[in-house]
Amino acid sequence: AMCVQGCRCPLISSASASVTNLCHRYWCPCHRSCHIRALPLYLIGTGSWFTAFGLQSVLFSWLVTMELREPAQNVGVAQMCLLIPATLFMLVGGSMADRYGAKRMSVLAQSAALVPVAWLLWVLLTDRLSFPNILVFAIGIGTAQAFVTPARDALLNHVAGTQLQRTVMLTSVVQFGTQTIGFVAAIFADQFGPEILVAGQLCTLLVGVIALRAIPLDEDSTATRSVEITNLLHSLLEGARSVISSAPLRSIVVLNVAMGMFFMGSYIVAVPVLIREFYSTTSQSLALVNIANSTGLVLMILLLLRYGTVNRPGAVLLAAQFVGAVVLSCCVFDVSYATFVGIIFVWGLCGGLAMTLSRAVMQEQALPGQRGRVMSFYSFALMGAGALGAPLSGYLCDLVGARQTFFIAGALMLLVVIVVFSTGSLARLRVQQAVS
Repeated sequence: AMCVQGCRCPLISSASASVTNLCHRYWCPCHRSCHIRALPLYLIGTGSWFTAFGLQSVLFSWLVTMELREPAQNVGVAQMCLLIPATLFMLVGGSMADRYGAKRMSVLAQSAALVPVAWLLWVLLTDRLSFPNILVFAIGIGTAQAFVTPARDALLNHVAGTQLQRTVMLTSVVQFGTQTIGFVAAIFADQFGPEILVAGQLCTLLVGVIALRAIPLDEDSTATRSVEITNLLHSLLEGARSVISSAPLRSIVVLNVAMGMFFMGSYIVAVPVLIREFYSTTSQSLALVNIANSTGLVLMILLLLRYGTVNRPGAVLLAAQFVGAVVLSCCVFDVSYATFVGIIFVWGLCGGLAMTLSRAVMQEQALPGQRGRVMSFYSFALMGAGALGAPLSGYLCDLVGARQTFFIAGALMLLVVIVVFSTGSLARLRVQQAVS
């Protein structure tokens, strides 16, 4: 069938004019370079992943902490198995995204994520839920994420056009907004059972695969066909040199390592353990905390979108991390559940500001042909350090208690922020420097 502009259309010829025009707008070959038409599909693909991720975050913690009632150290081990593949494969994933095409790798990696989700669904349906089976799922989905994340970050630059920082903010809104949808859905795990929700996660990921595949981007002219291991290693080293040679990028990576160790480790281990020991064992109590955090993230990003570009992103980023560390330390106090949720909400506000600005700086500072590799270092620093922070947090929870773990993590993060601020390179960074 032909679209109204005379180009071949993938829909049947009997389609209505409005449908045919829509097809032309998003899939027509003569529009492959238009980021305005690619962006909605990119956001659908991103949203599908984070809806599934939000659902998984609550379900995974609930299954390990509440259903299996594993000790805090095992909770840390389970979360480490989710994150450790990032340490092993994230840099490879970023290099492959640069060499073989960001769109191609995004589609393949998100398709691969369907396998471990289908495995978890089978485990639940056949009543085989156990700690070893949970670890198999964690390793599988973590491996897929190691390739999805840098490929999707590299693809963002192809659809952003000249509005990079604004597009990063918009993507962050979609990311945390859809993640909140997943959190809300997870509230009903007690009522409907986890099987229904995991089946929904599987369908959501499939929708994202279809959307990413439909992005009008021709990568034939940019993707490298060589598959030699030496070329891949050279590509990784080239990306490492780019990060090391830039003082702002080095500072972002240091902050991300600290966030993974102290913030992420506390959030994914100490939060569910504290809720189980002091508040409740239902999926609702865990989901509401995640919703509060995500709401804070989304609200802050919406404010950034409303008031435009941040001219000194480095200084604002450091301020956000400083306040976030202080807020996290407040969890040491014996407060009501409602107050604890409020603390997590404020922490989310700080996280939304920090994560958005750090991603924008990384995107702006990266060389055009190395964004996949540079963004993989961004994710590698966060996820890889989180893989170490999770068991550390579990150990501290067993040793000194969940509340004291929050205080220790906040104090250590505060120390890192002060050290990075003292170097001056990130605090002095301006947008004009980033784009020049």
